[in-house]
Amino acid sequence: MPSPKKVRIRHAVTIDVLIPAIEKDLATLPYVIDAVRTHVKHPIGRILIVAPKKTRILDFCRKKGCTFVDENTVLPITKKDIHYRSRKWERSGWLFQQLLKLNGDKLCTADYFLVIDADTVLIAPHRFHEKGKTIFYSRNWSQPQYFVTYKKLMGRKAASASSFVTHYMLFERSQLTQMKREIEAKHQKPWYSAIIHSMNRTKQFAFSEFETYGNYLYSKDRGGMKIQKARNKGLHMNAGQLSKQKLNELAEKYRSLSFHKRKGYVRTPNSKSSAGGR
Repeated sequence: MPSPKKVRIRHAVTIDVLIPAIEKDLATLPYVIDAVRTHVKHPIGRILIVAPKKTRILDFCRKKGCTFVDENTVLPITKKDIHYRSRKWERSGWLFQQLLKLNGDKLCTADYFLVIDADTVLIAPHRFHEKGKTIFYSRNWSQPQYFVTYKKLMGRKAASASSFVTHYMLFERSQLTQMKREIEAKHQKPWYSAIIHSMNRTKQFAFSEFETYGNYLYSKDRGGMKIQKARNKGLHMNAGQLSKQKLNELAEKYRSLSFHKRKGYVRTPNSKSSAGGR
């Protein structure tokens, strides 16, 4: 009798999930979390919601089984310490949430954690780590100023021909920690201060956390990355308005949908510092 074949068991990488959010995101956030639980093909540890300490957000986290993190406890600075605005636009909150993501190595306990924007819903299966490689999703265009800041911050040009700004990304905690150490060593100041001081804050799109980390890894360990097309579609509607039939149609062509609401970027004569796009 022939000996039975050995069954090779592949252990999927367990990941945490980190989502910065504010109250306006509560309309889309349930769909974001449900889609992560459905379409991310990894065991999920904790889902952390990094947000202002508001009753509605705390209630939401309890209901959805998520871990709440007060955004004002994540960094030595808060949104009030960031002044990134002009007479026409307000981006302080937008920058703050990027810095919150970049401190995910201090918040998460799994070796890897997925960051996803609070307006982006996965509609197809996703795997982010396979055969020892991290899978990154990319697109063909970006904001030129992101690369200007990257060069000033890291001391070298961005190496990737494609963009990593695709609304979600898997971070490896040890690599993120090392990137921030290198930034601090080069600039002789805390990494978040180095980012703020490397930006041209007269430009509305001056820094990208995804572009920075993606290019850092690309220059350091291109062989450890697998890059695929993001196939993300932006929609200006509410997530709940999509019928199941329409969702299935979109899933044949796209991997994810982003339900953008960008009025928070605009300053009006009566507004003080608003959400800043968050």
